[in-house]
Amino acid sequence: MKKQIENRTDVEFLVHQFYSKIRADEEIGFYFNTMIKNWDAHLEKLTDFWETNLFAVKKYKGNPHAVHNEVDAGFNGQITSNEFGIWLNYWFQTLEEYFEGENVEILKRRARKMGTFLFVSMFEHRKKMAENSLE
Repeated sequence: MKKQIENRTDVEFLVHQFYSKIRADEEIGFYFNTMIKNWDAHLEKLTDFWETNLFAVKKYKGNPHAVHNEVDAGFNGQITSNEFGIWLNYWFQTLEEYFEGENVEILKRRARKMGTFLFVSMFEHRKKMAENSLE
């Protein structure tokens, strides 16, 4: 039976299940498996991020835009909306597989917005880098 997302333990379970799918994916897994050297620390940080995002606790410290811009640069700007779509589909799938309720819908909306903001940020960062290389 599915349950509500009620606390950090639920968020941690979600993050771990989600990233086990991401890591195994043939199209996008290599981005993550190449860049992330310490999966335990990364999963803890992402649990902090989503717990902060959902429950307004102040655990997450970081700059997702800068990190994703760095990752994109590391792959020579080859990350596209397709990769974000795959990521988002796994997020929705994992939420629906294990959970139900209002927080599921909140996390879907926030992930969709976050993906859009991160992709736009990466696109703008590529443009700035290209402009700087011309100077």
